Amino acid sequence: MPMVTFIQPDGTSREVNVLPRSSAMSGAVQNGVSGILAECGGSCACATCHVYVDESCIDLLPPIDALEDDLLEAVASERRETSRLSCQIKLTPELDGKLVLHIPEAQV
Repeated sequence: MPMVTFIQPDGTSREVNVLPRSSAMSGAVQNGVSGILAECGGSCACATCHVYVDESCIDLLPPIDALEDDLLEAVASERRETSRLSCQIKLTPELDGKLVLHIPEAQV
């Protein structure tokens, strides 16, 4: 199973295994990673799974689509160039062990 590293605002990190082709958000929720609220359950409708992708791996992800881009305008924490919705990050073999996601201070 692909592994993702989530880094909390206080700097603590946690590695979790995620089912292949599922989202980083679902992996966080299934593994009890705090800070990922996922109020809409992953349907790209709420922006409560906002993360900052580590600059070391941002180029491994596909570009943001228009819906995700619009939702990122309404996130509770500062939007950055590396902001993404974790529900839109699908885990592929290429991301295994390379994907590092920083959780922002607030989701709502």
